[in-house]
This record gives sequence, C-alpha cells and structure tokens, in this order.
Amino acid sequence: MDQFTLNLLVVGATFALYIGIAIWARAGSTSEFYAAGRGVHPVVNGMATGADWMSAASFISMAGIIAFGGYNTSAYLMGWTGGYVLLAMLLAPYLRKFGKFTVPEFVGDRFYSQTARTVAVICLIVASITYVIGQMTGVGVAFSRFLEVDNLTGLLIGAAIVFFYAVIGGMKGITYTQVAQYVVLIIAYTIPAIFIALQLTGNPIPAIGLFSSTATDIAGVPAGAPLLQTLEGLVTDLGFASYLEQSDTTLNMFLFTVSLMIGTAGLPHVIVRFFTVPTVKDARSSAGWALVFIALLYLTAPAVGAMARLNLIDTFWPNGINEAAVSVEEIETNEDLAWVRNWEQTGLLGFEDKNGDGTIEYRAGDSNELTVNRDIMVLANPEIANLPGWVIALVAAGGLAAALSTAAGLLMAIASAVSHDLIKSQINPSISEKGELLAARIAMAVAIVVATYLGANPPGFAAQTVALAFGLAASSIFPALMMGIFSKRINNKGAVAGMLAGLGVTLLYIFLHKGWFFIAGTNSFTDADPLLLSIKSTSFGAVGALINFIVAFVVSNATDEPPAEIQDLVESIRIPRGAGAAVDH
Repeated sequence: MDQFTLNLLVVGATFALYIGIAIWARAGSTSEFYAAGRGVHPVVNGMATGADWMSAASFISMAGIIAFGGYNTSAYLMGWTGGYVLLAMLLAPYLRKFGKFTVPEFVGDRFYSQTARTVAVICLIVASITYVIGQMTGVGVAFSRFLEVDNLTGLLIGAAIVFFYAVIGGMKGITYTQVAQYVVLIIAYTIPAIFIALQLTGNPIPAIGLFSSTATDIAGVPAGAPLLQTLEGLVTDLGFASYLEQSDTTLNMFLFTVSLMIGTAGLPHVIVRFFTVPTVKDARSSAGWALVFIALLYLTAPAVGAMARLNLIDTFWPNGINEAAVSVEEIETNEDLAWVRNWEQTGLLGFEDKNGDGTIEYRAGDSNELTVNRDIMVLANPEIANLPGWVIALVAAGGLAAALSTAAGLLMAIASAVSHDLIKSQINPSISEKGELLAARIAMAVAIVVATYLGANPPGFAAQTVALAFGLAASSIFPALMMGIFSKRINNKGAVAGMLAGLGVTLLYIFLHKGWFFIAGTNSFTDADPLLLSIKSTSFGAVGALINFIVAFVVSNATDEPPAEIQDLVESIRIPRGAGAAVDH
C-alpha cells in the first residue's frame, strides 16, 4: 500500500472517530454547550485539557523551534508547563467556585460592570483569534504534506473539518472528542520518538537518549560520542549558532518565560475547561492531571527536536561535513530521500544548487542551499529516519489531532463570549436557548473564516504565533482575574482601565514588530532589532501585564471603593469549599 493511501486510511479513521463522538455527545442545552453539564470527571477533564492545550504549537512546531534554536528556545517548555502550576494554585478552584460559564461573565459580575464584561470579551476574542491563526498554520502544514496538496488547500480542508465538529458538539462534544484526540496525539508523538531514539542511541526513552551517546555514525562523526556534543559540534562547524549556549539576552528570556506562564493561566479556552467539573476540588485536581498528561509530551519534545536536527544534517552531509554533500541527482532518484521531494511540493522546503557543483550544501549564511520551514520537522522526522509507513501516517493523524482539538476549544471560547456575554447578557436578554446556540455557532463560523484567512499568511511559525496570543492573554485577562480574586480594592473603573492599557500597549508593540493586523511589510521594527531594549514582541506580554496591574491599582485607589456586597463576594470566592454560587454555605 502506498504512503498516500495509508495516510488517508489512518487520518480518515481518526476523523471518523472524532466526528462520531461529536454527534454522540452533541449538546442539547446551553449548559451542555458551554460547560458539558458540569459532569466531567477530573481525570477525563485533565486529558481533554491536555489535548486542548497541546496544540499545533506543541505537537508540530515546538520541537521544530527547539531543533533550530536549542537552549534559547527552552523557555517554551518552562513557560508552558509552569503556567499550569499558577493555574492550579491561583485561578482554577476560585473560578469554579464562582460557578459561571465564561471568563467575561466572572469579570462582569466581579467588577459589577457590563463595560468590564464587554472589554473582557474583546480581550478574549483578540487573544483567541491570534491563537487560532497558529493552529490553522499547523493544519495547513499537516494537510498539505499528507494529502499531497498545496498549503492553502490543506488549510481550507482543515478549517472545514474543525468547523463541522466544533459547531455540532459544543463543549460536551468537544470534551469527549479531545479525550480521543489526546490518546491519538500522545501515541503519535511518542512512538516515532522511541524508534528514532533507539536508532540514534539504542535507548528507548527519548528523554534519556538525549543525554546518551550515539549508537551509530552521524554525518561522519563516529558512534560513541555524547549525542548533544555531536550535535553542538556539527551545527557550530557548519556556521550556525551554538545549540547548547545562550545567545539571547537574559532579560528577554526571563520576560518570555513569564509571559508564557501567566498567559497560560489567563487563556480563556483553558480556564473554561475547569467550569466543566462538578466541584472546586475537582477543578484543582483537573489541573494536576492536565500537567501530568502534558508532561508526557513535553519531556519528549527536546529529544525530538535535537534528533530531528541531527537526522537533517546527516541527510545532507552523509559522509561528514568535510566531504561532499548529498548530490542533486541522489535527491531526485534515491527512494530514501523521497521525503525531500515530497516536502518540496508543499513549498515548505526548498533546495537550490547555487554554486553549480551538483550538491546541496546545508550550512549557515548566504552559501546555504537548503531552506526548511521549522514547522515541518516533527512531521518529516519519521520520513527522514526511514520509519515504517504506518508510523508516518500516525504522526499525520497526531499532528492534525493536536491542531484541531485546540482550534475547537478556542472557537468554543469565542462562541460563548459572543453569544453568552454579549448577546444574551447585553443585547438581547430574552433570547431563547435555541437562539443563543445559533448565535454561538454563527460566531464560530465568523471566527474560523478570519483565522483561516490570516493563517494563510501567519506572522511567524505556529509556536511563535501562539506565543503572541499568550502575551495578549497575559497582558489583559490574567491581571483582571488575579485582582478580581485576591483584591477587594480593585473596582470597575480600575479593571477596565487596566485591561485596556495592558491589551492596547501589547497589541501596539506586536503590530510594530509583526505588521499592522499581521499584514506583512507594515512593521517598523523586527524582533532581531526590537524597539525596547532586547524585548521581542513574543516577550512583551509580561510588560503589558505589569502595566495592567499598575493602571488598575492607580485608578482604583483614585476612585470609590467597590460596594460592600462585591467585597463580600471576593471573600466568598476565596473560601475553598463548595461548588456553584460564590456564597459561604
């Protein structure tokens, strides 16, 4: 059976499973649509949260970023996992205690203001749309290769599929679909990693293999050398930046890590998952289980990235970097190098014999004859390592599961914000449940059209685009939630001013570096030469959050205290028992 047919069978089977689950568990009420009837078990919710969380950025893009960035990109791992500790300790149980459907609903009630609720909706939509752009970028990468179509066609196919099952199922359908997607994506990620770790080091545990010695010659380097030292020597000899040493500034890495951590704790599509469990205790437990399920992939990702880079170098310098590189003729005729030709068709990989010597030299600088989109590394890794066809097909299914599960969760957050927090609460309070569900599904449709359009020309690799979304959530939503739970003094004027200041300054900084509304060529600065010190656009969320806190405190202290009943409400939220309404039973 040829690879294309195998891809269709495996991907088709998993998609049939997802859509079947969505139909079986479709939402029949607003409670089921928004919060799955609040009856999800903590372990199940933890697994669904893991799938919701581990998006195209985690599955497809993060290891690719690590493969090329090395030590400097370790902040992705630290920030994205550390954020769950903050979420479990500081937010999840208290928000579940409040007993509402959405983040804007909490903000509106806590700050006794429809304006605050509306601003929270705007913040949520801006962050979520940016996040969906990253997911659709990953969907396009995955579909373009495994359906053997161009990137745009793959993007449109993926958009249609995620729209179908997200619209049908609501939160109830999405929850159980995401459990299945987690199982698919974690198997798809770890099996190839185990194979490749065995090939390169003889150790079946990738995370341990990363620190082991090589079991085979790699790009002319004899077996028996430490794997990381082998990689470090090869990349530096080829003129690339060191893999093991820090080249980014400590300030930028610190702010980037903080931005990802507090962005994680402020992401509405993750927070809303903790509204689906029966009790406050279950909300905290869910966060713990989510971290366990996420760790299974995140402990493997550094090994996948490093081993992918080694395999790439070995492909183009099979006899060593001091000998002749792989020839153009061999790329065009050798079946073991069919993956190069396959990915070239997608436009995400390209090679050109610039000096006319008949070889393709992969090295740093203007003499480089190979261009590789970092988002393809995880998906191409099994092909590069010549693994069996079923493993390649499984990786395709896993990558799509990761991208589509998170896209569905984000669309759910956007839909609930528009239908529940804008239309139901402010524009048309008398709207029927049927009308509210219809409005939610229309909001999903609009959101996916916008994200698909921008996903065709994203502002960076999938993980970089997603990092921008984290910065937006960090600067706008996280401070409002923290102050809403832990400070009785913050009033409605302070919360609104803080959210607008944090979101505004962060969005401005991002647009100055990535282009206005992410339109290429309209930027004034680049992340290589940023406006403020060494702070890149992906790291500015932490600065925006600080501005949010400061503005909120200054404005609140200059205006009236919140009413007594709101201060009592804050006290009741912080009592860690009960579930549902925020009162002291």
